[in-house]
Amino acid sequence: MPRDAARRVEGERAAVSASPEEAVLLLHGAWMNRWVMSYLALALQREGFAVQTLSYRTMRGTLAEHLARVAERIAALGAPRLHLVGHSLGGVIVLRYLQRGADPRVRRAVLLGSPVAGCRAAADLARSAGGELLLGASLGVWREPVDVSVDPRFEVGAIAGTFAFGLGRMVTRLPKPNDGVVCLDETKFPALRDHLALPLGHTLMLASPRIARQTAAFLRTGAFRR
Repeated sequence: MPRDAARRVEGERAAVSASPEEAVLLLHGAWMNRWVMSYLALALQREGFAVQTLSYRTMRGTLAEHLARVAERIAALGAPRLHLVGHSLGGVIVLRYLQRGADPRVRRAVLLGSPVAGCRAAADLARSAGGELLLGASLGVWREPVDVSVDPRFEVGAIAGTFAFGLGRMVTRLPKPNDGVVCLDETKFPALRDHLALPLGHTLMLASPRIARQTAAFLRTGAFRR
């Protein structure tokens, strides 16, 4: 096994073996990897959570493969209470996981800039020249019928950005408010326990102390701080 891969596996094993009362699994968005979640992971660790970050192949893997990866990692966690946090596409995958047989230990989830009610930017990109190639296998996720049903045993909160700074503006004209990729109305659905809008851009929100504090607050209490 290559040295870098061995180190990654060892790190993931070490994180799995740490099992306080509550553990959190973080999922990144499209075209990213788990390292983009590093700031949020560290902030949640400081709040006392055992934190895992999961890399998955957004451009090549299917939704079924993503869900299998999530289920495998969740099963390896030893904590009695589990939570999920997903950014952008990662939040859509989190919601699909909750809908399709989540581990009974899962309690809460936070969706960060996740277009669970449809994604205009992805739809318009897919219609543009070379758009389907850029989206890769993630196109299959975006083309799934919108489904925002959630079993009431799961408490789901969503945070949307309202500072229009992101690559989506290069693809299409997004109605305001938006975070540069995802529109505010794309992050809302009736089954949400709580929803919060902050003046942050789509990717930069992952380095925001406010996002970290609000995520920790929801995972602890089921509500954002007002």
